[in-house]
Amino acid sequence: MAGRNKKAAKAAFQSFNVVYADDSLSSNRRVSAELLENPYGEEVLELARLAIEKQDDEIAQRSGMRKPRIKSVKAV
Repeated sequence: MAGRNKKAAKAAFQSFNVVYADDSLSSNRRVSAELLENPYGEEVLELARLAIEKQDDEIAQRSGMRKPRIKSVKAV
């Protein structure tokens, strides 16, 4: 009996453009929609900023190179 091909459910993401303090731009940074859901009424952009800062911290730990502070975040 042939097996049925099951498609894996895709995780929902939202993309953001990030401008850092040195005016460098990081385009289409993806943040899981799960991280953007908050029952406490916080702004989506603030939640995205926190998630991207966490991503940057994890990358900095592995690479040893720190990104500048985030200046602004804009949804794409």
